[in-house]
Amino acid sequence: MAAAQADLPPASDNISTLIAKFAAKGLDLRDLTALSGAHTVGSARCVNFRQHVYNEANVDPAFAMFRRRICPASGGDSNLAALDPTSPNRFDVSYYRDLMVRRALLHSDQELFNGGPADDLVRLYSNNGGAFNRDFSAAMVKLGNLSPLTGSTGEIRLNCRRAN
Repeated sequence: MAAAQADLPPASDNISTLIAKFAAKGLDLRDLTALSGAHTVGSARCVNFRQHVYNEANVDPAFAMFRRRICPASGGDSNLAALDPTSPNRFDVSYYRDLMVRRALLHSDQELFNGGPADDLVRLYSNNGGAFNRDFSAAMVKLGNLSPLTGSTGEIRLNCRRAN
């Protein structure tokens, strides 16, 4: 768990920090933007998005108000909200469309569409699911090849939550 937390960027990272962390692993801006699309499914804990919906200007006010109902200003740290409010259970491009209308749950996600270097890729993926799927697949292969465990040092788990 400690190794995962050391390598996964926190929700508070800005675009420059995200780019640097991905580059340190041999991944580029296209990889970062495509892999972030995995946030089209899943959820985040209130403690990870509270700052964004209460204190930041680059979030749609109605969206922030809606998320504040789930996440009080104090307490409720473990309350969950969907990362992609449009289609939380479908792997699609709605995540990128949400970014374009300032409806990212996490600060780090909204950084991908905030007048910076990833804006063009977000626009591309929001309108071209094929481009997103190709780039996501390629980035996942690159990610999977980072320090893979082989032989007796790793295992393919029958159940991801426990060792065989």
